[in-house]
Amino acid sequence: MKFIKSPYTNSHEVKQSKFIAHLIPFSEYEHTLLELKKTHQKARHFVVAYRYLNEFAQIVEHSSDDGEPKGTSGKPSLFVLQGAEIIDTAVIIVRYFGGTKLGTGGLVRAYSDAVNAVLSQTILIEYKNEIVKTISFEYTNTRIVEYECLACGITIIEKVFSSTPVYKVKACESTIQDFLVKMQRLVELV
Repeated sequence: MKFIKSPYTNSHEVKQSKFIAHLIPFSEYEHTLLELKKTHQKARHFVVAYRYLNEFAQIVEHSSDDGEPKGTSGKPSLFVLQGAEIIDTAVIIVRYFGGTKLGTGGLVRAYSDAVNAVLSQTILIEYKNEIVKTISFEYTNTRIVEYECLACGITIIEKVFSSTPVYKVKACESTIQDFLVKMQRLVELV
């Protein structure tokens, strides 16, 4: 599975109809959709599709045709995301009608091509399931622990300073295990 970190946009034209595909991280979906509706007030359709992982590591999917004939726009867009094995990502396609009806097959092709075009220019990142661990250590080792977290690519998501520092850290399981082996004399799991 793969995901994106930053938004991408690409425009595709079919028989004077313009399809502007916006591929965005799922966390930006609602805000971006509202902004696009303000920016493109003369557009006829805002077709959406998204896939994300919920808290149980299950893939949740949704698509909407937004007034296009049923199954001609949202589903084909979602199929492209599925085929590329993309998660935690949404696509919003803004359509300006050009005056010529494309028919059901033409719409399916146009929306699929719009999503494929924006995908072709994206940088996809391999998804790794991340876990959260809580560690503690002596105050004198704070600099070493923070340096090693940075060097190993571990994200510190919370710091609590009491009798000893307690950090919540997040990374893929193998990275956390390598870090714990490397820091075994200085760090302990809580």
